[in-house]
Amino acid sequence: MIVWTIRPFDTLNSRELYDALVLRQRVFVVEQSCAYLDCDGLDEHALHLFGHSESGALVAYARIFPPGRCFVEASIGRVVTAPEVRGNGFGRDLMNEALAQTYKAYGDVPIRIGAQQYLERTYSKLGFVTVSDVYDEDGIPHIKMVKSPE
Repeated sequence: MIVWTIRPFDTLNSRELYDALVLRQRVFVVEQSCAYLDCDGLDEHALHLFGHSESGALVAYARIFPPGRCFVEASIGRVVTAPEVRGNGFGRDLMNEALAQTYKAYGDVPIRIGAQQYLERTYSKLGFVTVSDVYDEDGIPHIKMVKSPE
């Protein structure tokens, strides 16, 4: 079971921020062998969604942005689950919670994501539709996808 919390940047404590950055770097920089600047100047504009295990470990995380910040639509990014919990449906749970929190914060709005191409089918199952050709982002094939309001 995952315990979800969502917080704006200005209310994060140092432990929460550190844990989020460690998880993001473990996966996006080290595991995916992708040297890029993770601290992109957008964290302070995001809602931060944390998924903690029963033991208190951060196992899932995402950033949520209002419409007009990253795209015309609301957006979800830095979607990540800890390697040790994969295969348990936590990624799907994370996206479902991120969608629910986006709608709660910003209303019934379209949501855009920049997804790694290999996850296109996974996001399609959540109602996202591909709206771009494949493009390179930091050496990894990506696509833009949009989910229309429900």
